Amino acid sequence: MFDILFSDITVVNPGGETPVMKNAYVGVKDGRIAHVGGKPDEPAKETISGKNKLLMPGFINAHTHIPMTAFRGWGDGHDLQTWLYEYIFPYEDKMDDETAAICAQVGLAEAIAAGTSAIADMYFFHKGIAPVIAASGINANLSRSCDALDMNFDFNTCHRVRETRELVKNWHGYDNGRIRVDSSIHAEYTSNELLWRPLAEYTAENGLGMQTHVSETKREHEECIARNGKTPTRLFADMGLFNTRSIAAHCVWVTDDDMEILREYGVSAVHNPVSNLKLASGVARVPDMLKAGVNTALGTDGVSSNDNLDMFEEIKLAAILHRGVSLNPLAMSSRDALKMATVNGAKALGRENETGCVEEGFWADLIMLDMDKPHFYPRHDELALLAYNARGADVCLNMVRGKILYKDGVHLTVDVEKVKSELINCVMPKVFG
Repeated sequence: MFDILFSDITVVNPGGETPVMKNAYVGVKDGRIAHVGGKPDEPAKETISGKNKLLMPGFINAHTHIPMTAFRGWGDGHDLQTWLYEYIFPYEDKMDDETAAICAQVGLAEAIAAGTSAIADMYFFHKGIAPVIAASGINANLSRSCDALDMNFDFNTCHRVRETRELVKNWHGYDNGRIRVDSSIHAEYTSNELLWRPLAEYTAENGLGMQTHVSETKREHEECIARNGKTPTRLFADMGLFNTRSIAAHCVWVTDDDMEILREYGVSAVHNPVSNLKLASGVARVPDMLKAGVNTALGTDGVSSNDNLDMFEEIKLAAILHRGVSLNPLAMSSRDALKMATVNGAKALGRENETGCVEEGFWADLIMLDMDKPHFYPRHDELALLAYNARGADVCLNMVRGKILYKDGVHLTVDVEKVKSELINCVMPKVFG
């Protein structure tokens, strides 16, 4: 018997052989997709009508900083370096585990309501945020961002490294792998070889992935070459940081040679179009990366530089931005953009055999959209409707591993009113007071 059966519903599976199925039935049993196709004979404990609804994989946000909700709209109108060093780093220093946990819950509520089922998150204060991320029901690859700002750095005594080890010990593999832990280098410009080499070794020895920022701005890219005689991509590859499954966020200024390195090492580039445009960082050459064979996913970055967690917005911008830049209407298709947010993101997180597709045997990480709205009429092309018309507010159900986290405007795993109040009354006075 199915736990849940979606009946007579339109299914969009961007990474599948048949990307659109009409009048389909999808059965969920023991947290996994147990049936996709025609009407089954097997009964179900609960049946959800698919009339005027659409079912698709939940989104994988492959690069974000989920606890940064306190900084939404803060420091607007600056380039990345000014924004980080004058508006972000000094105020993050005032945060702690409690405030980070509150901020993370606000971000999780926003992301889940907009259709996100998995995140690759880079931050700190994990004693506070890891438990609330786990409690939210979402899939997550967590990483403790590490830096090394001087040549007196000691890998064995660094508290950031110690916190990475603790995060691995306490959370890696939690809930049958729903929570996983990656290593993380914040960026080349905030670290040095005393961190890179030993962290690469630790990561490989423990079978972890790697998350980092790469060539986000022209300044970062060129100053790295001036310091090291190499691009950030070449440098990190030489240091062994890419000898494991790796996520390279942004990749706005990577060269053709960098793209070949990313392809050779199997590094996933993560496109963050809204953040890159807001901070005037530039436009990543995503069509070129895809052509070069680089797995390219989508992310929102933190709400501090976006300023939301709506993956539909990233999908639309990814689909149209590169057409405008290249003057080529074929530079990026709607399906390409949707795949970046689903199957490509799953691969970036090392979850390509378990999520990102509506296929039997995969975890039931599914979202349902209410299509009975004016902006979904007429319905010539469901892929185009999702890429250009849909928005996070159209999501009426979010299910992860068969558990419903959000339905019809109601959160079932996050107390939204409580954390909104705590953000205003606890976090804001402590961080900005």
